[in-house]
Amino acid sequence: MSPRPTRAAAGVSSPPDAHATVMNILFALSLAHLLNDTFQAMLPAIYPLLKSSYHLTFTQIGLITLTYQLTGSLLQPVVGYYTDRRPQPYSLPVGMGFTLGGMALLSQAHTFPLMALAAGLMGVGSSVFHPEASRVARMASGGRHGFAQSLFQVGGNFGTSLGPLLAAAIIIPRGQAHILWFTLLALGGIFLLTRIGAWYQANLHRLRLKAAAHGDFVPVRLSRGKVAWALTVLVALIFSKYFYLISLTNYYTFYLIGKFGVSVQASQVYLFVFLFAVAAGTIIGGPVGDRIGRKRVIWISILGVAPFSLVLPHVGLAGTIALTVVIGLILASAFSAILVYAQELVPGNVGLVAGLFFGLAFGAAGIGSALLGRLADHTSIATVFDVAAWFPLIGLLTAFLPEVEVRRKA
Repeated sequence: MSPRPTRAAAGVSSPPDAHATVMNILFALSLAHLLNDTFQAMLPAIYPLLKSSYHLTFTQIGLITLTYQLTGSLLQPVVGYYTDRRPQPYSLPVGMGFTLGGMALLSQAHTFPLMALAAGLMGVGSSVFHPEASRVARMASGGRHGFAQSLFQVGGNFGTSLGPLLAAAIIIPRGQAHILWFTLLALGGIFLLTRIGAWYQANLHRLRLKAAAHGDFVPVRLSRGKVAWALTVLVALIFSKYFYLISLTNYYTFYLIGKFGVSVQASQVYLFVFLFAVAAGTIIGGPVGDRIGRKRVIWISILGVAPFSLVLPHVGLAGTIALTVVIGLILASAFSAILVYAQELVPGNVGLVAGLFFGLAFGAAGIGSALLGRLADHTSIATVFDVAAWFPLIGLLTAFLPEVEVRRKA
């Protein structure tokens, strides 16, 4: 009887230590996330151009956003649920292909239906990308799940801040057709994600590694009732985080212009400073969570913002800039901690959980933006910041989260 072929004989490479952190894959995923979210952030950045060029109404702009939000949020948990059961290593470049198609169509779209279709294709690309990329980050983490998710997230945050800058520098002054130049970057993203997919295919065995085998913490199995309750609390915390975050990302420039009389250009610089702080805070939260536990990071990152958010509406310009930097650094660490906590709650459903929470983040941001915008129309931007300042206090619900991990005994 011939011996069973080894993985090497079968042509499948595997790292000497299956529990090692694969840094080159994590950096590649972060770069791919940067590209994906840069493209996604360009869409709302060119709304003024589309509106003036084709005389769109605000209702039509809202419907384009709705189309993008629906395909970009509702599909994510569906994709994650399916790929948890049938991993699709090469779905990552397919997702970027949808984004490329949406960008190409958007560059040539001269009617409202074609613009909505382009936005929908870009949303589908994001729905395919996030759950699977989050799974690969966990596979490559070597047990440092928080660090891996933070490194993955920081690319997306930088992309979100970079998209509007590129749109303002290239597309707005030169015209809609110049979106086509960015499809070259999308082609590079497809090549990069194909290489990541090949690693994913060769390392499917990492999906079966037990979480208890490595890391500073080991998971605790909970009853279904406790899991359901914990997920409910996490959803509330996601809405708390993104309702407050969207008040800054969408309305901060209007607040600075209206209250302090700064120029439009200066307000954009201050917004970039805030977004840079958010990106920096993202990379801090994950490693800290690996060391002190996810629940503690959730406490700090959401409730810890409250003292600063409550003071923010009552300080001058310098104080506002300083406080928003602190808020960005602290608040940004929440998402990776919440995501890893949820993945420990529902083991074996990494894609479903990632899709669900990325989708919730999309949805919460969309709902929060609409509600706060309506509040601003009926009151003022200053009132928006007075009201939003209280959202981080919802972080008190963290007290009701059960422990999902205990520190490993020496």
